[in-house]
Amino acid sequence: MALRIGTSGWSYPSGKGTWNGVFYPATRSKRDGTKDFDELRFYAEHFDTVEVNSTFYGQPRAEVTRAWADRTPPGFEFSVKLYQKFTHPKMFTEALLRQGFGGQAAESRDPLLDVVTQVTPSDVDDFRAGIDPLASAGKLGALLAQFPPSFKDSPQTRDYLASLLRAFSDYPIAVELRHRSWSDAIADTLAMLNGFGAAWVQIDEPKFRFSIRQNYLPNVTSFYYMRLHGRNVGQWWHHEKSEDRYNYLYSAKELQEFSDVAGAAKELVKKSYLYTNNHFSAKSGVNAVMLKAQLGEPIEGEYPPQMIENYPELREALVQAPRATGPLRGTRPTSLLPVRSRDE
Repeated sequence: MALRIGTSGWSYPSGKGTWNGVFYPATRSKRDGTKDFDELRFYAEHFDTVEVNSTFYGQPRAEVTRAWADRTPPGFEFSVKLYQKFTHPKMFTEALLRQGFGGQAAESRDPLLDVVTQVTPSDVDDFRAGIDPLASAGKLGALLAQFPPSFKDSPQTRDYLASLLRAFSDYPIAVELRHRSWSDAIADTLAMLNGFGAAWVQIDEPKFRFSIRQNYLPNVTSFYYMRLHGRNVGQWWHHEKSEDRYNYLYSAKELQEFSDVAGAAKELVKKSYLYTNNHFSAKSGVNAVMLKAQLGEPIEGEYPPQMIENYPELREALVQAPRATGPLRGTRPTSLLPVRSRDE
């Protein structure tokens, strides 16, 4: 009954919400004098899972995922988001148009554009080949099929979702649906997902008029999948930069609801995944640690003094953690109480 808690993504090198100078060193100097600083290795010292978002923007490549597997310890798991062509056809089409494919004006668009945007068996094969090194290394968590709010329940969308689940049926797959039409027809939606052994992703995000209704409970016993996007209502729909919508830090009180649910869910399923996606300035990492502390999970790795100084909530979580694998050597200010190791 494994419980894994991590963040959505590990590399945020630019923008106001960069992780550099917060979770990672401010500069890219060599960490130990022998090799360049490796963000993924450092991340894996703190968490045992991560949700990969980069595969949404391009098909995964085997040489890249093989390197991920090599740079992480045994038991580490990657949950991988499906390529946008599978779930966001409009976004995929817009990306092609920005690249100059198919013409800009509707009357001048290349007829091949509609053909290129159709999902084919070759697309599925390419994705499977790209993640095979993770699967072969025993480091593949779940596949995440995240659909946009515009993906509404209809006979056509149900048929498409069923075909997608069938195409990836030999992997654990989690489905994120956002439009209320799916929960309005909850019996039918559950029947489909349960029939494929797919987890219905439980989400927390700013609500809109037709937001999906969820009770956060698992729908299958094989695994559970929860994503916390933050509650930045003011910038969720209207923002200058896309990173702004994820500029939100959950309070301990707000997180308690999810840790209570996750604690109960892990008794019902074989494995649970909790990912924090409020990544602005490493706030997702802070909330992931807070969730670990609330759930009595071990907190590992060293946290930079700057991060602890920026987030008193992190300091409190580290102090309260009932189990940790070791002290925070050289990482805490003198006011931070020592954390007991697992062996003490």
